[in-house]
Amino acid sequence: MGLLKDKEIILAVTGGIAGYKAVELLRMLTEAGAGVQVVMTENACQFVGPITFEALSGRQVGLDLFAPGQEAVMAHIELARQADLLVIVPATANVLAKLAAGLADDLLTTLVLACRSPVILAPAMNVAMWEKPAVQSNVKRVQGLGYRLVGPEQGELACGDEGYGRLASLAAIWEEMEAALSPNDLSKETIIVTAGPTQEAIDPVRFLSNRSSGRMGYALARVARRRGARVILISGPVSLPSPGRVEVVEVNSAAKMREAVLKHWQEASALVMAAAVTDFKPAKSSKVKVKKGEFPASIPVKANPDILKELGEKKGDRILIGFAAETDNVVDNARLKVKEKNLDLIVANDVTRPDSGFGTDTNRVQLINQDLEMTDLPLLTKEEVADSVLDRLVQIREKRAAKLSRP
Repeated sequence: MGLLKDKEIILAVTGGIAGYKAVELLRMLTEAGAGVQVVMTENACQFVGPITFEALSGRQVGLDLFAPGQEAVMAHIELARQADLLVIVPATANVLAKLAAGLADDLLTTLVLACRSPVILAPAMNVAMWEKPAVQSNVKRVQGLGYRLVGPEQGELACGDEGYGRLASLAAIWEEMEAALSPNDLSKETIIVTAGPTQEAIDPVRFLSNRSSGRMGYALARVARRRGARVILISGPVSLPSPGRVEVVEVNSAAKMREAVLKHWQEASALVMAAAVTDFKPAKSSKVKVKKGEFPASIPVKANPDILKELGEKKGDRILIGFAAETDNVVDNARLKVKEKNLDLIVANDVTRPDSGFGTDTNRVQLINQDLEMTDLPLLTKEEVADSVLDRLVQIREKRAAKLSRP
């Protein structure tokens, strides 16, 4: 179930050309099961008509603080009380200035001041406006007041100029909305997440690898960042967009992944090893392409380093979580790895199942802790699995803290 399902969202639209993108965001929200109340400023109506938003939301658009019959029941206060989240798309230079000064001279600014829920601002304007010291001062001011900003992005603007000022992508705005509704329980953690396969070169065009898509690791990185962690994502070759606000280190081989993990190891408070590191590599790699007729009938191999086992031997007070992609004796094999690699938790799954193998959007896993106790999770999306794994990380940290605090 998505974080926005059954949530009450105020979607505010101000007077900028990027206002048309708020229509698509509204469609996404209603499809996700959120209830959406649209509020528009007078200038916003010059770019997009209220009837469009009313048709998609099924609700009358809020336009006037003093609309007939509303002020008697303090409608704007009721809206603010009911909201789980307020997002302004786009947030113009004008509205940024008003919020920085704490003004409340229309329905939108009054709602913002009355709202106790998180407020997200997605600025969009001409690059010259964005770069003005007054605007940058207002940006710092609203951030200092606790408002969450997403964007703007760099690129071609509606006026033809190039630079910062373009509205953040709807994916980035969506991610910020989910982050605002997530617990901030990982804010003290720096988590290394490894993801994807590794590739071991046979020659410049051929390699040994596996079927990992990286989706589970990328879901873990997104959700950990959403919950407040600093995330270092060390990724093998994948075809996935980088999660926002995550430090991404791209590698190809097991040796390069080990090198990257060890480089950042001292910074980390936890590591989640979701990568499918190739166990073997060719004993010798050719520097030129081996011709078809010269290709050997067998390729001698040698073992790659066991990164997880190496880290388990020197983990200290770090939390170490591994993954076990198995095809048989799933739980027994995973329990052996917990002990052999000194793990705090292992996530095991049967990759032969069509709903939890490589490349799927879902996963069905077993969580096995250091005491070899198992929890069998139902079929979940990979983000839901990520949340469950990170819940365990929080529990492990709390358990350790409680143990240390005992007299």
